[in-house]
Amino acid sequence: MNRCVYLPKDIMVITGKSDRYGRYLIKRIKEYFNKEQHQVVTVEEFCQYMGLQLDSVVSQLR
Repeated sequence: MNRCVYLPKDIMVITGKSDRYGRYLIKRIKEYFNKEQHQVVTVEEFCQYMGLQLDSVVSQLR
């Protein structure tokens, strides 16, 4: 089963950047989508924010 929620570690794998950058990016995505602090960021939201293809991102995390 694949996860539909992104964590800083997932962003580290995709971008090659640090854990801190992953946390920063999740915060920015939540602000962009007007989410509350307790709400999560989905793979689709991450891809839309970063301008990436969903299929390529999902295949990279497998």
